[in-house]
Amino acid sequence: MTEIYQLTTTNRLMIADLLDSLSDRQWDTETLCRGWTVRHMAAHFVQPMLVGFGRFLLVSFRYRGNTDRTVDHFTKRLAGKPRTELITLLRTHAHDRIDPPRVGPMGPFAETCLHLRDIARPLGLPADVPVEHWRILLDYLVSPTVAPSLVRAGSLTGTSLKATDIDWTTGDGEIISGPAEAIAMAVTGRAAALADLRGPGLRRLCAARQTSGGTRSNP
Repeated sequence: MTEIYQLTTTNRLMIADLLDSLSDRQWDTETLCRGWTVRHMAAHFVQPMLVGFGRFLLVSFRYRGNTDRTVDHFTKRLAGKPRTELITLLRTHAHDRIDPPRVGPMGPFAETCLHLRDIARPLGLPADVPVEHWRILLDYLVSPTVAPSLVRAGSLTGTSLKATDIDWTTGDGEIISGPAEAIAMAVTGRAAALADLRGPGLRRLCAARQTSGGTRSNP
């Protein structure tokens, strides 16, 4: 996992630079995560470093163990911090090695990849992690150990995924093809990425999303 920690650090520093470059209007733009602006996303990036597991668990009881609602609770409170402080915190804690229960180091790594694009796509910005990061993430997303909060169980059944910008293919079913970034974004519930994909398997993926009610897109 040493490599994953290093890649996560690299991505956090890149995200901090992106956040620092945005205008006030962009800072208040809604991301692909419903109800979260760029400001909320900046707060979300630093939440694991500032909120210990014990405190998180205690607050989760208030929400009957609902992780999404607990994350939202802390994110919205941290979002009240000044913009410059959030960016400084992200840079300061970029090297922190976070190992959350159930998802491990792949959770924070996935967040840096997915949430960067959750910010950049609505703003029409090309900011992205290196394509090799997407290869690593895709291997995790189609693995038996993937966190259910990232990929719904059974949502990829009957499909075959093929990246068009790297040599990566998996599955045995109806094809879904496109850039690695778009595949990762789509299989983790980002409907905005579907337009960048092609193939008959898209029907199955969309049907699975509708059956499961979609995802809040917060790994």
